[in-house]
Amino acid sequence: MATLILFYGSLLYLCRMDIKGKKIILASASPRRKELLAGLDVDFTVDTRNSFDEVYDEATPHDEIPSVLSRGKSYGFHRPLEEGEVLITSDTLVLCGDRVMGKPHSREEAVDMLRCLSGREHKVITAVTLRDKDKCRTSSDTAVVYFKSLTDNEIGYYVDTYKPFDKAGAYGIQEWIGYVGIDRIDGSYFTIMGLPVHLVYSELQYFLD
Repeated sequence: MATLILFYGSLLYLCRMDIKGKKIILASASPRRKELLAGLDVDFTVDTRNSFDEVYDEATPHDEIPSVLSRGKSYGFHRPLEEGEVLITSDTLVLCGDRVMGKPHSREEAVDMLRCLSGREHKVITAVTLRDKDKCRTSSDTAVVYFKSLTDNEIGYYVDTYKPFDKAGAYGIQEWIGYVGIDRIDGSYFTIMGLPVHLVYSELQYFLD
C-alpha cells in the first residue's frame, strides 16, 4: 500500500506543470481569478498596481472589447517585466443583445442589468493576456448563459445580499443566483467566472518552452 501511495504521489508530481523557474504574476484583485489560477497548481504572486484606464474606442467590435482591455491592463502594469517573469491579466464582459455590461456602479444599475438578463440568453466573453519581457499573447473565450425569468423579489434579494458590484453583468454564476436562476450554459463555467483556465494552461506552455 505504501508503495502504491508513493507511486501515485510521484505520478501527480510528474503531471504538475513545471514552470521552469519562471515567476508568474497575476495582475488581478479578483478572488475568483486567484482561486481559479491556484486550481492549476502553479505558484504565483499577485500584483495589482496598474496605470491603465479601462476605456476603449466605441467603434471596437463588442467581442473584441475584453481582448483590448486585457492587453491594456498588461501594458499598464506599473513596471517593466524582468527576465523570467510572466504576467497574466484578464477582462470579462457580458453581452446581452447589443448591450455591453461591465461592472455595475450602483444598486439601481445592478437591478437594471439583471432585469435585462432575465428570461433570455446572453454571452460572457473573457480574454486573457500573458506577457513576458519579449512577447505578448492574448486569447479569448465565449460562453452562452441561459437565465430563467427572475422576479423583482429574486433580483432584489440577490443584489442586496451578495452586492455583485465587482462582477460584469451584476452576477456571479457561483453564487445564489447561479443556483436558482440559470437553466443551462454552453461553454466553459470558468470563462463565466472570469478566467478561462484552459486557455491560461495552454498559453503558459508557450511561455515555458
